[in-house]
Order: sequence, then structure tokens, then C-alpha cells
Amino acid sequence: MGTKVYVQTLGCPKNLVDSEIMLGLAAREGAEIVLDPEAADVYLVNTCAFIGPAKQESIDAILELARYKEEDPSRRLIVTGCLAQRYGADLQESLPEVDAFLGTGDFDRLPEILRQNPRPDASRYGGAAHLLPDLSLPRVRTGAFYSAYLKVSEGCDHKCSFCIIPKIRGRHQSRPLDSVLAEAERLVSEGVVEINLIAQDLTAYGRDLRNGTSLASLLRRLGAIDGLRWIRLLYTYPNFVDAELLAAIAETEAVCRYVDMPLQHISDAMLRRMRRERSGDSVRKLIARIRAAVPGVALRTSMIVGFPGETDDDFQQLLAFVDEARFERLGVFEYSPEEGTAAGTMPSQVPARTKKRRYHALMKAQARVSAELNAALVGSLQEVLVCGESERGDLVGRLASQAPDIDGLVHLEGDARPGEFVQARIESAEVYDLRARVEDSRIDSRAVRPYTAAPFGG
Repeated sequence: MGTKVYVQTLGCPKNLVDSEIMLGLAAREGAEIVLDPEAADVYLVNTCAFIGPAKQESIDAILELARYKEEDPSRRLIVTGCLAQRYGADLQESLPEVDAFLGTGDFDRLPEILRQNPRPDASRYGGAAHLLPDLSLPRVRTGAFYSAYLKVSEGCDHKCSFCIIPKIRGRHQSRPLDSVLAEAERLVSEGVVEINLIAQDLTAYGRDLRNGTSLASLLRRLGAIDGLRWIRLLYTYPNFVDAELLAAIAETEAVCRYVDMPLQHISDAMLRRMRRERSGDSVRKLIARIRAAVPGVALRTSMIVGFPGETDDDFQQLLAFVDEARFERLGVFEYSPEEGTAAGTMPSQVPARTKKRRYHALMKAQARVSAELNAALVGSLQEVLVCGESERGDLVGRLASQAPDIDGLVHLEGDARPGEFVQARIESAEVYDLRARVEDSRIDSRAVRPYTAAPFGG
């Protein structure tokens, strides 16, 4: 009987892609992937270390799965991802129940670890490192058959004062264009109709290749793939959203008019302290330029409240800006001081209670905006990608302006199947979700078949 592997992934979709590659490597080694931890004999935890709460969640997940080892000492526990990369040596001492640590740059060693029984040799990690996906690495997708994340680059060259990621993942590196296109074509051949492009800095894609490749050229090539209906941009950095990119978004039919662009703040003082390289005025001009070039675009952004030195006036500027900019989607984070970052040692750290109060005030302001924007859609006919049943048992889908896992949903009445695009009439609106009725016309309905996880390049 082969090894049975259970995986738990924490953090962002970029981590999810890494986990899916590790599952592909395990499956190629002959392992069986299981969904029930009770049935597993190897536990794989892919961790996040972006902010304090993410680190604590990772530690809690490790300790939770370590309980299964207590029941059966022959089971093995492997920890991968950003937490292992950042704190590997310390974790070896504090978590003796872990059999192996794999960093962000060497998780392709998983087959070697699986073959070493009962306890593998100590793994290598340290410094900043990443493993760039390519067609030699198999991938077992774990999500819906019709939607996939596609990682186009790794690492980041920015020096934001609050962020530890460059010290974990290293310098930016783009995948070759042909590699990205080949994976996209493979995904579409498996039934994927929606691809969400991800990277630490999506707009940096291609610059390091020095052969004319850019995010804009990638979008146009992806848009020519037959059967690929939606292409969405996640994690675009504001400084490099240029006219060429905006033209590609506006002119490429398959590209969703959706741009995820973390801005973090609007106060000039905060932007300087965050090392975001933009003034509040330039941010406003950028937003106007995007909306003029891509009519109907949905903008998602994120803001940080309680950054060191943030005054009441800085926060009031941010609060007013959210009302002014009317972002379709917005996330808010309370600043978390991280060792190894410039902001972690800045003076004038903001009290936790103040951060919490500002968080709730900003979320309340955005809720008003979101409710008004959703209400304006009532009565309109919209293209909806059907996603299946929600936890409540009703049929749900998403608009092109709703990214998987982070945005709202459309609750549907009518007959439709997962993976289909339907026309739906919006009948009512909530703060983040919509309710709609499926009309009789279906758009490019795909044959629905049971999901089979087929690794690419395996």
C-alpha cells in the first residue's frame, strides 16, 4: 500500500500553487492524496509568514496535525513554505515533532523526503529563495475544475517598509512566456475556463527577461487561447500599470475588467513611510487613468490602518479617500510589526485598540460604497460563471468582477451547472453579494464532467 499524503495550505493562492506542485510530486512518486487526515500517514503543512496572525495560524495548524503523530508515531509531519524558509533553524528546536522542513526554494525535494523512512535528513533552507514553476514540475489541482491560478513569476524587487516577502522569496524572476502559455493551454484542455494570474508583483512580469515580454503581451497571447473565457489580474503593483497594459486589458476580450492593485494608503506621509513610491495625488491620477482607459473596470485594493506614525489626520484622509474613490472591492489590514522589516522598528507604533477602531471605521465606509454599487446592478443582465452550491445549499456563481475566494457571490435561482456561463438577471443586492435569476440563454456552455486532477508536465 502506498504512502497516503494529506496537505493543509495556509496563506495566499501563490502558496496554493506551490502545494499543488508538491501534491503532483507526491503523486508522481506513487503516493495517494487523501482528504481525511485520519487516513494519512504523511502530513504536509504549507505555511504563511506574512504577518503575525498568519504565523500563529501556521503554528496552530502544525500542532493540530502533530496530534495524529501522537496517535501513531510512524506517521510523518513535513512543514514547508514561508514559515519554514524564514524560521527553519529555530523551528527545528521548538517543534521536534516535525520530521522535515522544506523551504520555499527546495520543496521539489519532497519525493526525496518521502523516500527517506522513518525520518528524513535535515532539510536545507535559509536566506531568500523561491522555486519557479515550469513544465517539468507536475501539478495536481485541488480546486474547481473550471478555474485555476497560474503563477507567472516569483519574488519581488520592491522595498516596502512593512513587507518581509522579498527577504523570504528573493528577487523577482519571470517564467518564460512559452512556459506560461503551455501551462495555460494545458489547463484549458482540462476544462478550465477561468485563469487568475498571480505573482508577488504581476506588473513586473517579463521585465527581467529582456526580450520584449511584458504582462501586456502575455495577456494578448493568453486571450488567443480557444476556450479560455476569463483571465483575471491579481496583485498588480501601481507604479507599473502603464498605457500598454491598460490597452491590453481593454482590447483583449477574455481579460476581465478587474484590476487588483494594493494601494495601502493615500496620505503622502504614510506612503513615504511605507516606501510605496507614490504620492496621494499620483494615486488619484492613476485611478482616473485606469477608469478612463478601461470603462466599467472593477478595482480591488487593500489598505493598511495603524501603520507606525499614522495620525488621526492621516486616517481621516484615508477614510475620505475610500468614499471618494468608490472601489468596487476593498480589503483592510491592521498593521502587524514584523522583525526584519524597516517598519518593525519605527517609532510611534499605533496602539492595538486604535488600529481596531480604524479598521472597523474603514470597513464600515467601504460597506456603504459596496452596497450602493451593488444596488446599481439590480435589474441588469449579467454574465455569471456558475460555481455550484454554497455551504447553505443554494446555487452560486460569480461575475467577472468577483474573484474567487476573496470577493462576493451571486446567489442564483434557476437551472445551471458548475463551469457554465449563464445570463442572469440581478434581482436584489446585499452589501457584498447579489441575488439573480438565470435566464434561458446559456453562453458557451461547457460539458460538465467529474473533476480528475491531471498534472501538467508530469
